[in-house]
Amino acid sequence: MAKSNTAVSIQLTADSANDALPAHLQAVEGAGRGNENVGNAVTIPRLKLLQKMNNEVDKHHGDYIDGCDVGDFINNLTKQNYGGFVYALSLHFNNEYAVWRDIKKGGGYGGTFSNLADANEYISKQELPDEWSADETHGHVLLLKDPTTGELSKTPIVMDFAKSKLRVSKAWNSQIAMKGGDRFAGLWKIAGVSTENKSGQTFMNADVSWVGWAVEQDYKQAEAMYEQFA
Repeated sequence: MAKSNTAVSIQLTADSANDALPAHLQAVEGAGRGNENVGNAVTIPRLKLLQKMNNEVDKHHGDYIDGCDVGDFINNLTKQNYGGFVYALSLHFNNEYAVWRDIKKGGGYGGTFSNLADANEYISKQELPDEWSADETHGHVLLLKDPTTGELSKTPIVMDFAKSKLRVSKAWNSQIAMKGGDRFAGLWKIAGVSTENKSGQTFMNADVSWVGWAVEQDYKQAEAMYEQFA
């Protein structure tokens, strides 16, 4: 008798074909079971404003992202391109020091440190420490709001403001303070704008403008997320 083969089929639904969690996989009480011990052992994605020298806009580079252009915002982990602006609630703020390798020497990101001493210690341990530098960096933890669906992201993303962007960050912090209420009580638009430095070179900087107060649903979601960071 011939041996019969049992075929195992995998059914793809509209939900399972994208990032949405199918209804039959949602826990009745709570969610994310099995992740109890993960805690902070995750990488938070970063929101990157693309410049002329970035590999993501170079069609001849391996890191090129199809459709990306100078001035677009991308998620450095998922490579999602948000276009020339994003809407966001600013969930949390950190004053840090980011370590970078000179882009002319190949570039590279060494991480962020809570103080300059730790950043310099990291640099001193590199093979060629003179190629590295530490920059004061303002880290804004954001929740992005989809302009099409109106949904607020459940995953926070960090946007770094360093060098020329520090002025923008300080002005944004001042506006948030003057508005009053919780930091995450307002919705903001962050757009890429072309700026010229003292040498006449153009680059992209961020422009932050007030949109309005967060709707109740977004505010409550941000409040719950804030508690995790606090």
